[in-house]
Amino acid sequence: MNRSSLINARAAAALKLIYVADALSMPVHWFYNPQDIQNAFPGGIKKFEAAPKQHPHDFLKLTDSGAKQIVGDVILKDKKKFWGIPNQHVHQGMKAGENTLNAHCARLVTRTLIDNGGEYDPTRFLQNYIAFMTSDTPQHPDTYAETYHRAFFENLEKGLPPDKCGLAADTTASVGGFVTIAPIAIVEFLRDKNLSKVQKICREHMWLTHPDETLAKIADAYVKLIHDLLFRAESDDPKAIISKVAQLSCKVDLKELCEKSTDDNDIIGGVYSKACPISDSWPSLLYLAYKYNDDSKSALLANTNVGGENCHRGAVLGVVLGLSNADGLGELFGELKDHEAITKEIESLLATSV
Repeated sequence: MNRSSLINARAAAALKLIYVADALSMPVHWFYNPQDIQNAFPGGIKKFEAAPKQHPHDFLKLTDSGAKQIVGDVILKDKKKFWGIPNQHVHQGMKAGENTLNAHCARLVTRTLIDNGGEYDPTRFLQNYIAFMTSDTPQHPDTYAETYHRAFFENLEKGLPPDKCGLAADTTASVGGFVTIAPIAIVEFLRDKNLSKVQKICREHMWLTHPDETLAKIADAYVKLIHDLLFRAESDDPKAIISKVAQLSCKVDLKELCEKSTDDNDIIGGVYSKACPISDSWPSLLYLAYKYNDDSKSALLANTNVGGENCHRGAVLGVVLGLSNADGLGELFGELKDHEAITKEIESLLATSV
């Protein structure tokens, strides 16, 4: 394989594993107790599974106020009836191999890039995002929308301009803000943009929904990691690249962390929280990428089975693994419900850089 083909294979694999990781984790998304995963799926998740009926936590709580309810009237127009039911699964009704809302937003970003010849345009993205989320005809199978989605549309209903709607008081530095970055970073790099330029583009995109300076600094590190893994020489060890980024971005020695315990729950759930804050999810996913670097499927299953914020943490992990191994786990990817459409989107996106 020549260098150009290898870079393209790495890019395609990275984008495919966003959706594989997300769909694997969906049934046990935000299961914080490992025993809850074992109770629902004895022996843990080993393949794509449908969402079980019950969730150990109550996430679907309606807190909207005012004449218009954000959930039901503005977004998720067919899903309000599932909110407010105790222990309703956040992704109720979703089938094996289906993707959650944030993964569908990554597809939305991909299609938006394709329509603009591979060039990122924030105005075009916002127009498409608003149309996608407020469509009367459901554009995705999910029941749950993270706080950032609900806050965005609450601000939009108040009359704020779209590029200011991410300014929510309860915005947190969450790994969910990273799910849509990879398609932008990869295609912009392939279009011969330099690192600082692509970091700036990705920051501006993320700021539309996740305006947080701490998150933006880690986003710069993530984009650099994408760059360094995508363009590395064949002789370069991806683990060394991941390790260096971990040291610089969060002062973590990944080799030392792996030596602490053989049980991933001791690290993700012990050293770091399983929850969404980037201060925990970023070192957690780098740990998994380092420990299981030569076995992408084992890495994604490990991420799934430690639970917590595994969908969005997994989507970012999938990008790192795809770039490391140039392997999109074709057999597993082929079991995704939308694998044919996703394949066409990825191929069309990469074609814009030729």
